[in-house]
Amino acid sequence: MFRFILAKLVRAFLTILLVVTFAFIVLRMSGDPAQIMLGPDAPQDAVDAFRARWGLDDPLWQQYLAYLQQILSFDFGVSMRDQSPAIKLVLERIPATLALTIPALILKLCIGIPAGVYAALHRQSVADRGVIMASIFGFTIPSFVLGLVLVLIFAVTLDWLPSGGQDSWRHAILPIATLSIGGIGILARFSRSAMIEVLGQPYIRTAMAKGLPWRDVVWRHALPNAAVPIVTLVGFMVGSLIAGAVVVESIFSWPGVGRLIVVSVANRDLAVVQCLLLVIAASMVMANLLVDFAYGLLDPRLRAKPAAH
Repeated sequence: MFRFILAKLVRAFLTILLVVTFAFIVLRMSGDPAQIMLGPDAPQDAVDAFRARWGLDDPLWQQYLAYLQQILSFDFGVSMRDQSPAIKLVLERIPATLALTIPALILKLCIGIPAGVYAALHRQSVADRGVIMASIFGFTIPSFVLGLVLVLIFAVTLDWLPSGGQDSWRHAILPIATLSIGGIGILARFSRSAMIEVLGQPYIRTAMAKGLPWRDVVWRHALPNAAVPIVTLVGFMVGSLIAGAVVVESIFSWPGVGRLIVVSVANRDLAVVQCLLLVIAASMVMANLLVDFAYGLLDPRLRAKPAAH
């Protein structure tokens, strides 16, 4: 068990290190922060002073080692834009993002999984075909298109809901709907496929041949086994809660992490972007670790010790 946990932690550390390294290299290849912050007409001495102030004139390998040393000491840098600690700016935006993504995740789970299971239990019925069509629509339409369509219908045409901002709970309805519709479609389709596959297994036919009630067969045998692959998808959704809000927050002018990413990337605010990517990577790694432990709870075979030889 100790080796299993250690292997997972080492893999998580290497994953975060790769994300940090990739972000560090790409950001420095994508443009000069000094030119973007100061403008194209800034005098050369001001540009040189800016680069010296933020260590941008050092060799790339030296910048990278200094950045790793900062992270290991829990120093995530300072924003070039407003001189505030990068982690402070990120933590201030996370509650606004979670106010959208957590309700959206709950809707995905409460609608997508039951719809997929119901469709699998009533295969080839009208309800099954309806779930398939709705799920295809949900996960094929891009979120930015869906968001604009919802704004056009409910904010512009019907004037029922505001098109953007964060002044009241009504402002959150359209972004939450935009975030949840695609996930509902994916979960419904995936749950249906997983359930159909499990219902075709020999142990389901054996349970039915023993005379067990259909309800017990579904709840005690089919659903626990179908849940194992579904947990993987749910874990990915949990891990991508913050990253998934980038487009939606931009559409609806929601002051969360997504908008902060867009603004920080546009301004080449290196410390803030690197801190954001580190937080996103850490959240996805933690979600994957939770999925691994959930596997052990759902599938007793994964908890069983190998037989001694």
